[in-house]
Amino acid sequence: MKYTVITGASSGIGYESALAFAKKGKNLILVARRKDRLESLKSLINELYKDLDVVLTVSDLSNPKQAYDLYNSLKSYEIETWINNAGLGDSSQVIQENLDKIENILKVNIESLTILSTLYAKDYADYEGAQLINVSSAMGYMVALGSVVYSATKYYVSAFTEGLANELINNKISVKVLAPAVTETEFINKSLNVTEFDYKAGVSNYHSAKEMAEFMITLYESDKVIGIVNEKYEFNLLDGIYPILRGL
Repeated sequence: MKYTVITGASSGIGYESALAFAKKGKNLILVARRKDRLESLKSLINELYKDLDVVLTVSDLSNPKQAYDLYNSLKSYEIETWINNAGLGDSSQVIQENLDKIENILKVNIESLTILSTLYAKDYADYEGAQLINVSSAMGYMVALGSVVYSATKYYVSAFTEGLANELINNKISVKVLAPAVTETEFINKSLNVTEFDYKAGVSNYHSAKEMAEFMITLYESDKVIGIVNEKYEFNLLDGIYPILRGL
């Protein structure tokens, strides 16, 4: 049996992506901190798609050691696709931000993502049909004032993933980056430390998490490296954005 791993699966893009991959008949390994949310999602998937196997794993990726523990706990599974969707955001100027929050953003968005990407790429570089998809952001290709830390971490995700895709261009694995723009999820609530955010009143354009999950599937089914939402909120598939230096 082959599986698709999705981190940050308890809500938002991860939650809807789990449903989207289940619709495609994929067995799932769903990862998040909130076990109750994962159990509710599993129940829904089992109700809709009775033949699928859904494995739940609780992990807090703000502790990079748990990234190692997570990966090692899944060694017995054949993992066809690994999606690093878990991420944290901020929405304040750097000098006003809490340093503990900055540290957690760096640990989740950079450290744990890099650990999991590297471990998976090492094991599946020559596995036919393997895919690694890292979720970055449109702000990983522009500097967003007021969210500089978040933007910088997503620059890392984009550059790391595009670079890895090119390093492994002659291997069997496909490495891809999904770059959403504003998406209607809990993400802004957590970034602003608010209970509820009115997207219709607060932003001029946004996608639903379900729409972004559909874009995820489009990227998954393509031979392109990047799936990005542009300034017009159109979804584009690209071979790459960052310039690649192929040797000194």
